Amino acid sequence: MMHKFLTKCDEALAEISAQGRYRRFVALEKLADRFPYYSVTMEGKTRDILVWSTNDYLAMGTDPVVIEASIDAAKRFGAGAGGTRNIAGSSPLHVALEEELADLHGKDAALLFTSGYVSNQASLSAILRSLPDWHVFSDAQNHNSMIVGIKDARQATVHVFKHNDMADLERLLAAAPADAPKLIAFESVYSMDGDIAPLAQICDLADKYNALTYLDEVHAVGMYGEHGGGVSERDDVARRITIIEGTLAKAYGCHGGYITGDFKVLDYIRSVAAGFIFTTALPPPTVAAALASIRTLKADNARRALLFNRAETLKQKFRDAGLPVMPSTSHIVPLMIGDAAKATEVSMRLIREFGMYATPINYPTVPRGTERLRFTPGPKHTDAMMDNLVAALQHILQPAQAVTA
Repeated sequence: MMHKFLTKCDEALAEISAQGRYRRFVALEKLADRFPYYSVTMEGKTRDILVWSTNDYLAMGTDPVVIEASIDAAKRFGAGAGGTRNIAGSSPLHVALEEELADLHGKDAALLFTSGYVSNQASLSAILRSLPDWHVFSDAQNHNSMIVGIKDARQATVHVFKHNDMADLERLLAAAPADAPKLIAFESVYSMDGDIAPLAQICDLADKYNALTYLDEVHAVGMYGEHGGGVSERDDVARRITIIEGTLAKAYGCHGGYITGDFKVLDYIRSVAAGFIFTTALPPPTVAAALASIRTLKADNARRALLFNRAETLKQKFRDAGLPVMPSTSHIVPLMIGDAAKATEVSMRLIREFGMYATPINYPTVPRGTERLRFTPGPKHTDAMMDNLVAALQHILQPAQAVTA
């Protein structure tokens, strides 16, 4: 007799498939010397494809300086850390990277985690478990890692405010007990819609209602601000934010997450957060690569400027072609499809017919009916590549227009 759990698995997977949102991984082989080209084997054939949906926003994962730093560290320190930070896993590289991150955000200290997801989940949980009467105010579009961290602190009172709606946030803050500890949790760049939070206004409300602030900058660090400190650096509000969280896995092209803030706060999280205490430290080659990437990007405004030029160019090309590009004030370019099965179909046709890859974004990552393709053009995507992409999308999405043209 089949166990009830296995039956449940079959039923759930069948439902997900019927809704057109079953996720099939495309095994992409990154070509470091030809990025953003990858190699893919499908239906028995191997071919190169042009990838439009990588989170390696600035191509730092293939930068020679970053690669060499990783190789040198592997030869010197070995492949792995060999333990948690408390058990022989803390090297001078880890300390140097934390110091570099603290400096990047103008904070007293930084703390490394094994991923951006873990840094959010572990840190928010640790903070909100510290007192019995926390009130936390969470943006409606916050990342799952933040939601899980908040829910993990079961004694906290949770208020979800409408996305980037300052009037709704103030309404909730004003209604909370005046003497209760408060925390506002939000992101800077929201990666599915590509919009940006009004950081200064949130800080004003935090000051008015005596709330701490927790900012997720994972889709902004490395790219925004004079040194890559994120939107908080660009908007000159980093000093007003209690904790700034970021990742090493996107613009920096490596792996890992971190938080920065007041030394005492971070020392507390370091001492109580299970997601930090019981996890093996980041491998030295990864830490060395991230350190090289951050130091390089701190002084490379030209690369940042080119990223935004590429994003704005693609948005305009989509608009000129009549393609359903969504409004975006960031480097992220979402194209509305509106149906899960169609989004997957368009993605697969781009690969099979045109040698291009764009990730379909379906529920539960975005609400049903707002399924989309997510494009992240980077410094190495040329105008000619964009023109070919536009022509391919017109052929798939606007066949009548394509034939007429």
